[in-house]
Amino acid sequence: MDISESLQTLYTAAVEEDDGSYQITVPKREIATGTLAADETYRVALISTSTPDAEDTETTDFEPSTDHEDQQQELETPPVEEGEQREVEIENLGDQGDGIAKVERGYVVIVPETNIGDRVTVEMRQVRENVAFADVVDDTPRGEV
Repeated sequence: MDISESLQTLYTAAVEEDDGSYQITVPKREIATGTLAADETYRVALISTSTPDAEDTETTDFEPSTDHEDQQQELETPPVEEGEQREVEIENLGDQGDGIAKVERGYVVIVPETNIGDRVTVEMRQVRENVAFADVVDDTPRGEV
C-alpha cells in the first residue's frame, strides 16, 4: 500500500452510528498537537484492521483484531521516551522561535536553537502526552563530516 507524503496523522478509531449517520471521532490530542485543526476539511482514508479472506473479497464482516486494545493504548502513548535519541528534521518554528519537528503519528518535538530545515540528533528531556521537549546532541547529519 502506498502512503501519501501529505499524510498528517494516523490513529485508530471506531465507526459509530448516531441517528442514522456514522461518525469517526478525532482524538483531542490530534487537535492539541496542531496536527489537525477544528473547522478544517480533510481527506479521510479508512483502512480495515482485519484482512479479508483471499476467496471472499467482495464482502467481509468487520472483526476487530484481538489486540485492538493494545493497538489503541500504543497509539495513545507518546512514540518517544525521555532520554531517547532521535534524528529529526525541523519543519517549522514555534511562537517562541523554537524548532518544531514531527515524528510518528504527527507527534510534536520542540527543539530550541534550531532552524527550519536543520537535521539534528536530539535527546528527549521531557515527554508529555502530546509533545516532547528535546535538546540537540549532534547537529551534524549522518553521512556528513
